[in-house]
This record gives sequence, C-alpha cells and structure tokens, in this order.
Amino acid sequence: QVQLAESGGGWVQAGGSLRLSCAASGSIFPINVMGWYRQAPGKQRELVAGITTGDSTNYADSVKGRFTISRDNAKNTVYLQMNSLKPEDTAVYYCAATRRTIYAFTSAYGVDYWGKGTLVTVSS
Repeated sequence: QVQLAESGGGWVQAGGSLRLSCAASGSIFPINVMGWYRQAPGKQRELVAGITTGDSTNYADSVKGRFTISRDNAKNTVYLQMNSLKPEDTAVYYCAATRRTIYAFTSAYGVDYWGKGTLVTVSS
C-alpha cells in the first residue's frame, strides 16, 4: 500500500501564491506518476497536473502558465507551485499517484492512490 500526505493548503487572496507538498510512503517502488487533482463544491474531481519519475509533465489547460509541478524522487515528494491564483482555483486539492502511465493519470479512474486532500481558498 501507498500512503500520500498533503500539506500547504490555506487561504490566499487572488493573485497570490501557495505551494502544496505531498509525501509518499509505503510500497512506493511501482509508482510512476504523482500529481494533483482538485474538486470544487458541486463539481467533479478534475486533473490539475501530473509528473512521471522521468519528469514528464502534463497540466490542465486552466492552470498552464500559472502552476508548476515538480518532484523529488529521493524524498518521494511532489510539489505544486501555484502562482497568480484565481477564485476559481478554490477547491480541495488531492494528491494522487498511479503505477500506470501519465496518459492513464489524466482520468481519475487511472489513479491508484489518493491523499486525504487539502483545502485551498482564494478570495477575490
């Protein structure tokens, strides 16, 4: 089993920045992709960004140019630097991981492990 622990959520004004972290523990060897999903009230969970062990990345169109995902394989940790935050970025952000491909990771059905989530609130 793999455990994912998020940190770094909080409240910020529009235009501000936050950095999320997610540390993986347990049977992490087969994990290929780590990343983030988010879920706003009344909406479906959606992909934010993913990164492979080889540092290939993908991003949702809504966050391209504003968010940056990175990974420290030695620490089994993934980061999400969020800049130029907008009120529509308000959501619970979930760390996610999969043994499958980054293509599979683009669907929530392709995620093998989930964190408990951390709330990000962006005020206007």
